Amino acid sequence: MDATPNERGFMFTGIITEMGTVATRTRSGISISTNKRFLRRLKRGDSIGIDGACLTVVAKNGSSFSADIMPETAHRTTLPDLPRGAYVNLELPATPISFLSGHIVQGHIDGVGKLVSVVRKGNSRMLKFSIPRTLSKYVVEKGSIAVNGVALTVVKAGRKYVTVGIIPHTWESTSFRTVKVGDKANIEVDVLAKYIEKLTRRA
Repeated sequence: MDATPNERGFMFTGIITEMGTVATRTRSGISISTNKRFLRRLKRGDSIGIDGACLTVVAKNGSSFSADIMPETAHRTTLPDLPRGAYVNLELPATPISFLSGHIVQGHIDGVGKLVSVVRKGNSRMLKFSIPRTLSKYVVEKGSIAVNGVALTVVKAGRKYVTVGIIPHTWESTSFRTVKVGDKANIEVDVLAKYIEKLTRRA
């Protein structure tokens, strides 16, 4: 059941519900083409997760929607660098009746990582990303992390990297299926870890 506008929240779960492609892009805005069924669920002023970044729909037509990119978002994310035609992950905000099958994702990107390797392991793929040390301190094995908006479980955590496992369904249903070594990705660490750090420092 679709949520009514006043039921929509500003939190995500990291479970990608649709994909789109970049139609146009500038440092101050982006337009995304996607299917009509998904577009019918959007209205001007709605929040939407684009590759994990929470943006606001400012316009839409029969084939695409547009969102503004503020300077902080441009600085923190990969959005200003996405080429035309690039696949992006899309997610609508969670609602009070949403099933939390991922984890709490704010849509506030902490920084950018870079794909170092992709290794097949059984029916899945292990993706290793280099990440800034300022973020790695919040990442622990078996903890939660969002990469391009996808809620994932950390397989390995190092001082400058994180490894996550991608099952076949996630691979086929998200932009991961198009990635290659060297690609950049939006990283959001677990917000609870950041709160705990601040509280313990005060203590």
